[in-house]
Amino acid sequence: MKTSWRSASLVASAAAVLALTTACGQDSPPAASQNVGASAAPGDYGSIGTGNGVAGTAGGQQAAPSPSSPSNPAGKLSVATAEEVGKVVTDSLGLTLYRFDQDTEQPPKSNCDGDCAKTWPPVPADDAEAGEGIDKALLGSVTRADGTKQLTVGGWPAYRYAKDVNAGDVKGQGVGGKWYALAPDGKKAQGGGGAGSAGAEALPGLSTRNDPKLGEIVVDKNGMTVYRFKKDEAWPKPVSNCTGECLEKWPLVEPVDYADTKGIQEKGYMIFDRTDGKGKQQTINCSPIYTFAGDKAPGDTNGQGVGGTWYAVRPDGKLVGASEK
Repeated sequence: MKTSWRSASLVASAAAVLALTTACGQDSPPAASQNVGASAAPGDYGSIGTGNGVAGTAGGQQAAPSPSSPSNPAGKLSVATAEEVGKVVTDSLGLTLYRFDQDTEQPPKSNCDGDCAKTWPPVPADDAEAGEGIDKALLGSVTRADGTKQLTVGGWPAYRYAKDVNAGDVKGQGVGGKWYALAPDGKKAQGGGGAGSAGAEALPGLSTRNDPKLGEIVVDKNGMTVYRFKKDEAWPKPVSNCTGECLEKWPLVEPVDYADTKGIQEKGYMIFDRTDGKGKQQTINCSPIYTFAGDKAPGDTNGQGVGGTWYAVRPDGKLVGASEK
């Protein structure tokens, strides 16, 4: 009887494992000795602007002070017309001001701190004044976590971009599908087919496009390339190992209803609760998915191969240009 009980127990355990496997869309569980992402150091998340297939440095800090430094006052604001973006707000040096989709306008609140604020320096509210084309009533301020006052336009906290070094630069437009130049009314500047254009927003929540180098890959609603992290886990349940500073460079893809997708495999398409308090995240074939802050516009694949652990995603959730092991 003892042998029969033990056999029955083993069968039940095997059935439970099979159920988990099927739920996560895997044909079989990975070997216990699988070593994923061994080619990258633990903190190697890649840096913004990292080239295609090149491991980036962690931290993403600027090598030298930039005109977009937070110590520079805004001065008299004005309106400029940027090619493919339209009318944007600029500071007294002609540098473009930006807004962040993860901030809020009612009430105004900034959610960009730490390393994020190094890449996107907050614009000081002190000395900011409305110039030609700017409605003074739309200017305000919000108190940041460190007690400093940040300029708001139409309620949205304003930032510069560390990679904008010359007047008229709009290199931050569309970065990560979350950063956009500020229009004079505080809305996103989205003219002329740029990263935040109406054409890009008309895409489904997740869909695919044919990249000339990578083939068919997944993109988000803004046309930005979607990636996977080889150090994440998909079996027996999704686990993201990209947290903290990593998430600033690799923003998570929030839940997308499957009805709002096109060309994406349904098997294993699910959301999961993160364990770091960042809410829910979308998966494809149970693998957590992200975008890359270094991709500035639809079509960019600057995150491909970063650190030997980040890769674009096929419609069935598989990695592009890398094995699953």
